[in-house]
Amino acid sequence: MTALYAVLLYAATAVLVAGVGYRVWLYARTPAPLKIPTTPAPVTRGGVALRMLREVTLFESLFRSNLWTWAFGWLFHAGLALVLLRHLRYFVEPVPAWLAFVQPFGMWAGVAMAAGLAGLWARRFLVPRVRYISTPSDHLMIALLVVIALSGLAMTFVAHADIVKVKAFILGLLWFDWQPLPGDVLVAVHLALVAVLMLIFPFSKLLHAPGVFFSPTRNQVDDPRERRHLAPWAARLDGDR
Repeated sequence: MTALYAVLLYAATAVLVAGVGYRVWLYARTPAPLKIPTTPAPVTRGGVALRMLREVTLFESLFRSNLWTWAFGWLFHAGLALVLLRHLRYFVEPVPAWLAFVQPFGMWAGVAMAAGLAGLWARRFLVPRVRYISTPSDHLMIALLVVIALSGLAMTFVAHADIVKVKAFILGLLWFDWQPLPGDVLVAVHLALVAVLMLIFPFSKLLHAPGVFFSPTRNQVDDPRERRHLAPWAARLDGDR
């Protein structure tokens, strides 16, 4: 089992890194021939950076669009961020003081994450227009995230996992010095589901995470009168004439 999970997690990490990197490369190469920032838009690059910061951290456009979706979405993403931060303790030794400080918050963030997911999933059943456009893959993706969250919470509040052995296993993977996988069903299920998520992430709608930074409605300066906008490929064609 140790060898099986080691190979699975190595493969999942490789697919995640290579897949997301390739997608980001494609996003960066996609031309934006039109100046289409959503107004009111900033007129300076500093303003664009501030707008992107608000979009990524506060989901500003979603807040203006739908408060219920914003509330559940922000709850899920904020909880996920704290949960991932809490999990850093498995990858470093010794654990720094600031990381030890966030551990209790990260534990309850898992509850917030599950609650946010429940609200987002309920929305796909209860809102007619959202139910109409929801596909089986949308439901399966949320179901996968819910089970990952619940299995993690179960290891915290129901059947406590041996975190010392879990950390030894993770550090062993990092340093290519494999340590035995803890003989805990919940740990095995949790790690397997995380590996599945890593494998499908580069090919799913979850790619909106890096994709938001390449949205021309958000990352463009509103200066069409002051400066002519030309995509690189269009600039080359314009120079050839």
